[in-house]
Amino acid sequence: MAEPQATRGTLLRWVILRALGVCALALLMIYLIDFCVLRFRLATNRNAYSTVQVRPFYTVPRKDHKIQFMFDDPRDETCVNSLFPHDGHDPCWYLRRNREKRIDL
Repeated sequence: MAEPQATRGTLLRWVILRALGVCALALLMIYLIDFCVLRFRLATNRNAYSTVQVRPFYTVPRKDHKIQFMFDDPRDETCVNSLFPHDGHDPCWYLRRNREKRIDL
């Protein structure tokens, strides 16, 4: 005897929701572990923060619908040695790959 279509749909929905829940829980656990490692580094005076030289540039829209770029001098920006951003700082691995910082005006 064949299963009703509603049962297969319900089972598929349950499996998808369960998989999404497991992924969200895993991501939350990775973030919490990363946060705890950062706090441990801060408490033991290890290298929790670092600096990366970033070159900011400004994009200024003009009246003729073009964009003007204005480059600023390079400056050091504080970053956090972790996987995720913490305390309002970007991760160092991200800043090392993106040394130019665009600022829209």
